[in-house]
Amino acid sequence: MAWFISNLSETYESRTIFTLNYRNLPDSLLLGKNAENQIEAKLRTSGFQFLYYKIFKRRIDVDLSQVIYSNGGYVIGEDALKKQMDQQLSQNISLLELDRDPLEVDLYQVNSRKIPIQPKLDLKLKQNYILDGKISMSPDSVVVKGPKNEIDTIQTIKTAIVQLSDVSADFSRTVSLTFPKGLDNSIFSISTATMSGKVSKFSEKIFEVPINVVNVPEGYQIKTFPNTVTILCKATIDRLKEIAASDFEVVADYEQLAGSGSSTLFLDVVQSPLKVYDIKLEDNSVNFVLEQQ
Repeated sequence: MAWFISNLSETYESRTIFTLNYRNLPDSLLLGKNAENQIEAKLRTSGFQFLYYKIFKRRIDVDLSQVIYSNGGYVIGEDALKKQMDQQLSQNISLLELDRDPLEVDLYQVNSRKIPIQPKLDLKLKQNYILDGKISMSPDSVVVKGPKNEIDTIQTIKTAIVQLSDVSADFSRTVSLTFPKGLDNSIFSISTATMSGKVSKFSEKIFEVPINVVNVPEGYQIKTFPNTVTILCKATIDRLKEIAASDFEVVADYEQLAGSGSSTLFLDVVQSPLKVYDIKLEDNSVNFVLEQQ
């Protein structure tokens, strides 16, 4: 035992393998799948230290901010790599040589795009409740980095399906994102997002709106029977309080007859207030008489 301990305390030169841990990757580059993950180094140190390396594998951080482009690839020169390793080794260890010069790093240029998130929601609302506005996503987009030929194929990133039933209140859910297959060399900034929506109770209100006839032949006037039409409007209770009949415009276009001789004009709502759930004409057509002025 004494002989063994005595020998371990001696200084030796030998080789050991370090696992490489890449860090400080430049924003314009990505690490490829074929990047070297080990390097062999010749060291001068005590037998105790070599025994330690045999039992416990040592990791070495490689700072990729010092990478350079040379002969069609990215490399870190031997001097730069030795300096990085020396700073991480104990003072009683001398780094003599490496098994390669320089260290080639599998890196490739990347582009980046901001891709909108498309929510997938199966929503069943309680009776007399509506979705007040659009479904919102936070964040509303994903930043993807990868080769141009990969990321240019992506139009939207969809969420996993969220199923909600009998909903009568505002909701918010954290949901996973589903990424397209075949993007082996691309990375995404996030993997989840928050889906939320505002739910309000709605009511109905009836408005009596005058009918406006357009494209009447010159020298003639048109009288419709009746001259107003009833519109049923569905919206939130607070919104209905703000709406007036003047916010609607109903038009009957005389040119639609095209000389057919019909005495019926079809009605069209050409103006309606914002933030309403539904509008419905009680009658879609109206009778008329054409009178010469």
